[in-house]
Amino acid sequence: MNAVILIFVVAFALCLVTTPICRDLFLYFNIVDSPDKDRKFHIKPIPRIGGIPIVLSYAGALGLLLIFAPRNAAISIQHLTLFLSLLPATGIIFITGLVDDIFTLKPKQKLLGQSVAAVLAVSLGARMSMDNIPHSSFITIPLSIVWLIGCTNAVNLIDGLDGLASGVGLFATLTTLLAALATGNTGLAIATAPLLGCLLAFLRYNFSPASIFLGDCGSLTIGFMLGCFSLVWSQHNGTMLGMAAPLMALTLPLLDVVLSVGRRLLRSRPIFKGDRGHIHHMVLALGHKPHVAALILYGVSAVAAFFALLASFSGIRFLGPIIISFCILIWIGINRLGYVEVSAARRTLSRSNVFRILKEEIYLQELESSIKAAKTVEESWKIVQSACGEMCFASVRMFIAGASYEAIFESNSTNPYWKMNLVVGRSGYLVLTRGEEGRPHRLMGSVLFILQDSLRNKSYAAPKPIESSSTGTVYFTGGTRYPTEPVAAPTLTVQ
Repeated sequence: MNAVILIFVVAFALCLVTTPICRDLFLYFNIVDSPDKDRKFHIKPIPRIGGIPIVLSYAGALGLLLIFAPRNAAISIQHLTLFLSLLPATGIIFITGLVDDIFTLKPKQKLLGQSVAAVLAVSLGARMSMDNIPHSSFITIPLSIVWLIGCTNAVNLIDGLDGLASGVGLFATLTTLLAALATGNTGLAIATAPLLGCLLAFLRYNFSPASIFLGDCGSLTIGFMLGCFSLVWSQHNGTMLGMAAPLMALTLPLLDVVLSVGRRLLRSRPIFKGDRGHIHHMVLALGHKPHVAALILYGVSAVAAFFALLASFSGIRFLGPIIISFCILIWIGINRLGYVEVSAARRTLSRSNVFRILKEEIYLQELESSIKAAKTVEESWKIVQSACGEMCFASVRMFIAGASYEAIFESNSTNPYWKMNLVVGRSGYLVLTRGEEGRPHRLMGSVLFILQDSLRNKSYAAPKPIESSSTGTVYFTGGTRYPTEPVAAPTLTVQ
C-alpha cells in the first residue's frame, strides 16, 4: 500500500511540473491545435501534446519505484512483468498519436498503428480469460484485439471537450485501482496508481478553460492503457463475465463509439468522418455550458464506476440484476440525449412498423411487376389510374402512344394546389395534380419513380378507338374514348 501511495504522489508531482513546461515549449514552436468554424471552438491556438508529460511522468514514477524500492517489496509484484512487457506496445500507440498530432495521419494509418500495438500486447499476455472453455484462445485473442482497439479509439473520440477525456480516464483508472486493491492485485495497483496521479495533475491544466489538450498522443495512449488494465482486471474471474465490470467502468467512451458508428451507418456516412453528434455535443445541445457538460459526464462516469465495483464484488448470483439495472439506466440516458437516429431506428424496428414496411414493399414490387406485364396501353393506364388514386392525387392525365387518358379523383381538381409533369418516355408524360387538402402518402416518391421507370421502356401498338361513351370519372381526349373497366392492379390502404 505504501508503494501505491508513493508512486501516485511521485507521478502527480512530475506531471504537475512537466505539463506547463511541455505546453510552453510546443506553444513556442507553434505546434498547436488551431480553432475553426466547424468543430473546434476554442478561442486561441492550444498545444495538443498532453500525452508527452503524462507518458514521461508515468514512466518516471514507475522507474523510480523499481530503482529505489526494496527488493523484497516491489520486485516480485504480481503482473508487474506483464506490465513491463506491455511498454513496447504502449510506445507504438504513443508514437502513432504523436505523429498524428504533428503531421496528421489518415484514419487507416492510425488504425494500422493501433492494430500492431494491440496484436503485440495480446501476444505478450494481455487477453481475456475463458478458463472453462477448451481452446478458448481462438475466441479470446481476436476479442482482446478488438477490445484494445475499441478502448483506444473510445477515449480518443470523447476528447472533444475541455477536461472530458482526461476526467473520464481518471474515473476509469480510479475504479481499476480500487478493484485491484480490494482483490489484492498489487501489480495492477502499481500499474494504475501512477496513471491516476498523472491524470489528476493534468486536469489542473486541461479542465475548462484548457491551456493544453491531450492530443492523440494522450487520448490514444490512455485508452490503450485502460484497455490493457481492463483485460488484466478481468482475469481474476476466469470467464467472460469478468469483462462486465471493466466494460461498465469504460461505458461512457465505449457507448460513444457505438453510437457514433451506428449513427454514421444509418446515415450512410463515412465511419471515420467526424461530426457533432457525440455524447458531449448532445449534452451541450441541451443548453449546458462546456464546464457544466463536463461535470455532468463526470457524474455519469462516477455512476458507471459504482456499478463496475458492484459487479466486480457482487458475485455471479447478483451480477444479472446489476447488469439489467445498468442497461436500463443507459437506455434512459440515451433517450434523454435526443438522438434522432435512435428514435427513428426504434420506430422503424417496432413490430407494427415492420409489418407496415413489409406491406408497402410488397405493394411496390407488385406495382412494378404489373406494369412490366401490361401488354397494351389500356392495361398500363388502369394500373396508373389505380396507383394515383391510392396516392391521393386529385387527377391524373396520361399521354402515351398517341392516346390521351384522364382520371379525376376530386371534384376541385380544376383548381389544384400543385401540378407536376412526369416524363415517361420520348413522347409520353403524366400530368398529376393534388388538392390543397390532399393527404400525401409516404410512398408517393417511390410510386412515381416506378411509374416513370417502368413506362419509359415499354413500347405499345396504337390503341383501337371504341365508339361507346365512357362511364364514371374517366374521360379521354384526342378523338378517342375508352370505357372504364375494373382496375386489375395492386391495392394499398392509405394510412
